[in-house]
Amino acid sequence: MTDPAYKPRTVICIGDIHGHITKLVNLWSNLQSKIDPESFNTATIIFLGDYCDRGPDTLKVIDFLVSLPRQYPNQKHVFLSGNHDFAFAGFVGVLPGEFEAKDTWEEYADNEEREGWYKGEGYEKMHLQARIWSGWLKAKFNAAKGLECKGSIYDAAPTFESYGVSHGSADLVKAVPEDHKKFLADMVWVHEEDDVCIETEEGLKHCKLVAVHAGLERGKYIQEQLEFLKARDTRVPKVTALSGRKDVWDIPKLPFRRGTLQLLWA
Repeated sequence: MTDPAYKPRTVICIGDIHGHITKLVNLWSNLQSKIDPESFNTATIIFLGDYCDRGPDTLKVIDFLVSLPRQYPNQKHVFLSGNHDFAFAGFVGVLPGEFEAKDTWEEYADNEEREGWYKGEGYEKMHLQARIWSGWLKAKFNAAKGLECKGSIYDAAPTFESYGVSHGSADLVKAVPEDHKKFLADMVWVHEEDDVCIETEEGLKHCKLVAVHAGLERGKYIQEQLEFLKARDTRVPKVTALSGRKDVWDIPKLPFRRGTLQLLWA
């Protein structure tokens, strides 16, 4: 039976921001006004990735995120990587671990011309996703979305422009501030909280939370997937848990005491 005086730590999860600083600031203000000050100021805030691309203000978004630990020292901030952020990190050379760039290209080499992979300065050492991110897509219209493409498949042109350089320019490496590079380098691929409380009709329910940008795969050992994500192995051409869509709708259940909870975003 739960102690009536027990007050669980507030956990807040924030999904894709995609360069929209005004929406992010408005959301933060709304959270601050709706949650009591003590709970808000000691909350665990989990950002689920995809901070860049599409919207016009990636630089301002990352400035905002970088400032949070300083402004709210009693909060716990977790910054997950999405596939867009992974590719951005690859372009500016801050992906974790060691990998042979060409090995990441081979499986998808047939797509190079159609996707317009980057071939500019430094491409020889770039991860596949960084080359796709910074390339020029031949098709200028995304029929599935009904929108004009913004540079590449990733719609990365607004990110380059937010740092004052044109899409696909190697000058982005110098334009991105060091604290932004550190932010990109430090992003985690998975985050676990062992005891998260959610309110139900029967009262508080204790659950395990696993936060991944785009999902864990059904049919594969959960622990193996978690270990891979914690290791941040960049030798693979594509990290499914950061970029898959199918897994968001096909979530494997995670055993934990009386309940399970897995949080995903794509």
